[in-house]
Amino acid sequence: MSSLSQNFIRDKFADYYKQHSASIMPPSSLERREFGFLLLEKKVMLRHQSFINAERLRSALCSVVPSDVYYSSAYYERPEEEMKEKGWLGADLVFDIDADHIQTPCATVHDIWVCTSCGASGRGKSPQKCRACGGIKFKEKTWPCEICLEAAKVEAIKLVDVLIEDFGFSSEVLTVAFSGHRGYHVHVESEAVRGLDSLARKEIVDYVMGTGLEAEFHGLGKSAALDRMVAGPDLNDRGWRGRVAKGTYDFLSAASAEDLMKIGLKRQQIKPLIAYSEEILDSWNEKGPWGVVKGISLETWKKIAQYGVEKQSVKIDTVVTPDVNRLIRLSNSLHGKTGLKKVELPITGIEDFDPLKSAVAFKEGEVTVSISEAPQFRVEDTIYGPFEGQKIELPTAAALMLLCKGVAKVVQ
Repeated sequence: MSSLSQNFIRDKFADYYKQHSASIMPPSSLERREFGFLLLEKKVMLRHQSFINAERLRSALCSVVPSDVYYSSAYYERPEEEMKEKGWLGADLVFDIDADHIQTPCATVHDIWVCTSCGASGRGKSPQKCRACGGIKFKEKTWPCEICLEAAKVEAIKLVDVLIEDFGFSSEVLTVAFSGHRGYHVHVESEAVRGLDSLARKEIVDYVMGTGLEAEFHGLGKSAALDRMVAGPDLNDRGWRGRVAKGTYDFLSAASAEDLMKIGLKRQQIKPLIAYSEEILDSWNEKGPWGVVKGISLETWKKIAQYGVEKQSVKIDTVVTPDVNRLIRLSNSLHGKTGLKKVELPITGIEDFDPLKSAVAFKEGEVTVSISEAPQFRVEDTIYGPFEGQKIELPTAAALMLLCKGVAKVVQ
């Protein structure tokens, strides 16, 4: 990145922290948290920072001007010490939902990978090995498109539902926030979880993801009743029994013959499902479709219900939640890959949240940039691009998106 572009980013980030320092709300038990600043110039992390009050934290942001700001999910006796000397006191339960962990059709349109060994490149998710040289390390450029952001939002909504309905957490101990890039963070701040070790947190990960879950162990199987050869879970059941039923219902309510074929069903299995689709959907008013239609075997229902499990499982970053020392992004701080800010949301307002409007930090000014290559993207109500080898004047927020992604440079 040119020094001119780097200075522009730094100046804008500095302006933001000076003008909006009051909006930077520190986490609870501020003095027990470790903070980390990712430096703009060197891209190295300044770790083991601690602050006794919000004013000290805000002052540090204005003087350091980091590209990214993090704080520990953990509470420590001595947060400024090295890890072995900190004195761990517990940690919040945190979840990271990122479009990187969700299969979306748009990845091949806007995501690019480059092999660090030979420079070979391609679109979509990076391969396990470079087809040109066999290398295994890649640089990736991912974009926060509307399809990716909506997919991540759906997962966040599912996670909140699981935490409230299955785990019994009150909405008062939950915090949901847009990350500032391509996903959402969900925090549980409660004494009930603070002392959990990594293994216990991994168990929670397995539950919300439905890891290893098989529908036949959640109410689906042969019925003892003569008139119903197959029995299954009900929509009103609690926990994963009810989720198996809901996933099955949601799938069948919109499934075409092609959809049923994609999950491995054969034509003779699909025929009665299509022919009696109305009867199957009506049956959910009672005990569900299991055994209502003759000719649909238990094995067929297992395949459908297992797909229902997949639809109900929550796609989260499996590394983040078990980490009892995790650093997480500070609310209302800027994201160094986009120039957007991390925004906390009301639990009841997730569905209507538009991150490409509400997370925009820079509302004024324009700058001329030279763009190497960028896909189409939206900021607020305006769509920009796609761009390739162009020089153009853009609003600050759109220009920062490109500059932070490293695909543009400021032109004097």
